[in-house]
Order: sequence, then structure tokens, then C-alpha cells
Amino acid sequence: MTSTPPPLTPPASGRGTEAPLPDRLARAITLAGPISLAQYMAAANAHYYATRDPLGAAGDFTTSPEISQMFGELVGLWCADLWDRAGRPDIAWVELGPGRGTLAADALRAMAKAGLRPSVHFVETSPTLRAAQADRVGAATWHDDTTTLPADRPLIVVANEFFDALPIRQLVRTADGWHERLVACQDTLFLPIAGKPVPESVLPPQLQQAPPGSIIETSPASVAVLRDLAQRIVAQGGAGLVIDYGYLGPAIGDTFQAMRAHAFVNPFENPGEQDLTAHVDFATLLAAAITAGATPHGPVTQGAFLSALGIAARAATLATASPDRAETIAADRDRLIEAMGELFKVIAFTAPRWPQPEGLA
Repeated sequence: MTSTPPPLTPPASGRGTEAPLPDRLARAITLAGPISLAQYMAAANAHYYATRDPLGAAGDFTTSPEISQMFGELVGLWCADLWDRAGRPDIAWVELGPGRGTLAADALRAMAKAGLRPSVHFVETSPTLRAAQADRVGAATWHDDTTTLPADRPLIVVANEFFDALPIRQLVRTADGWHERLVACQDTLFLPIAGKPVPESVLPPQLQQAPPGSIIETSPASVAVLRDLAQRIVAQGGAGLVIDYGYLGPAIGDTFQAMRAHAFVNPFENPGEQDLTAHVDFATLLAAAITAGATPHGPVTQGAFLSALGIAARAATLATASPDRAETIAADRDRLIEAMGELFKVIAFTAPRWPQPEGLA
């Protein structure tokens, strides 16, 4: 769940005379044939995020920063601690897909108390969410992608629920071998089909002989973004922090899903009107960081990470300051470290000779 999936087609906002996205996708498939799942997902999410604020009770999902200020504050202290032990260089703080700017506002407040006041850079394409971010962090600089980030100083990059919404490819095993999964359209109904065959040699050896019906997911877009950031951090100094739901791959499984009004719905219905995501393969992201020359850290669970950073102590402090909210604060703490604490994972990667980040041993 992120606000900046890379669009493969321009979003519909600002193009009022154009047909609805499902109609445009259906027409494109009818004329040129089935499209890849990655193309379908990118087009749907580009439109989705460009046209709404999807967060909160009135939206489709809620992220950790929206649950409690503790999340953003602890991420901010994580950054400040790393910056301090690295010698307090002049850094840029970067967030990918910053939602409403809630994490950044809480993190920057905590960083300032530790003496860190970095320049702030948001990678964000949604005009709706850029406006919400400006309300909370007015001094930020916005970027459409990572190519325009500062190149003259170390970067500390935070990506919370960003990679899960980047486009994925799926390979499906049939009786006659592996095929790329495509999206077809039949009478305005979108449905997955088996497309071109894929050589077994491109698959991990341990998965090549999986039974018919098995699905393998890859995300070239995620690898490209991670590798670019890691290369920048290796060259400039700094660190990257990735928090998302996912697993250590490669693995068999179909995790492509859609959320609408806080419930799971069919991802092949109403493209552009619901949040499309897939679980993140953290092993592949770490491998991309290593290939770029960065030092990998983790993965650990979100619960272990926040606990190591002192969420229990922070919750106690907040409860003491606001006794009438003590039960709510405790419930929010438990949701972050228990309900979400196992599914969500945390990894980091650092430039050579930068210190070991806290919470990821």
C-alpha cells in the first residue's frame, strides 16, 4: 500500500474527457491482446492513487503511522541514532510513498529533539497526497521518482508500505510447463490467463518442478528501485529502511490482492478503484542491495524492531502524560507489535563503513 507506484500509463486525473480506466484497459486489450499483470497493476494503481486519499477509516486501509505517533517517532529516533554514530553528517531525509505525511511529521519532530534537522524529500506522484503532505511538512521537496534526489550528501531513505504496491509479474505452472500470467478481458470482465511459455532455466532450481497450479511472483520494478537507491547510498553514504508485509523468497504462492473499504475484494474487478498489492520478497530486495555494494541488515519482524527501539517505554510515557488515553495507547502499541508485528518485516541497507543500525541485529 503505497502512494507512488510507477505509472505505465498516465493517470486519468486532469484528463476529464477520457473514458474510465476499465474501459480504456478493456479497449487496449481488445485491440492488442492480453497485457502483463505488471501493466494491469501499474495502470490501476497509478489511477487509484492519483484520484483519492485512500487512508483512514473513510478510506480503504490504514498504515502503521496512522495508527499511532509512536511508529513515526521511533523511526525518527532510529534515523537520528544512526546519523549521530555516523559522525553527524549533513544528510537528506527521503521518504518513498509518504501517504499523508504523518510518518514524516512524527519522525522529524523526534529527530529535531535529537539535534537532527535534515532537508526533506518526498518521492510522490499523487497530487491529492502531495497536498496532504504539504499540510504536515511544508518544507519538503517533491520528486516524481528517485532520479532527482540529492546527489551531494548522504541519504537516509524510508519506505514504509511502498514496495507492496509496485507492479509484479506472476508465472503459473500448467500441465505443459511454466507460463507468464496475463490479464485478458471478456465482455468488460478482466481475468487472468496463462500466456507465453517461460523456460524453466529462468526459475530457481528448487521451484522448477512445482505442481501444476503453482504461482511464482517477481517484481522487477521493486528490484530496480532498490538497486538504484542502494547504488546512491553506497556512493554518497547513508542508509535505507524498508518496512512492509512479506516473506523471504523465492517461494510458491499467489499474494496478489485488493483492498477496498478495509476488506479484501477481487483484484480483477474495478481496476483503479481499489488498492492492488502483493507481498514483498525481502530476500530479493536484500540481494539487490548486496549486488549494489551495500551492507544488508535484517530481516526482523516489525514487532521485534519496534520493541528494540523502545516502544514499550514510549507508550508508558504517553500514557502517563494522557491517563485518559492509556487504554487506547496500549491497544495501539499491541496492534503495531502483535497484530501487525509478525506479518510486517523490516530490512535496512547501509553504505560501507556506516554503523550497524539499531533494532536489526
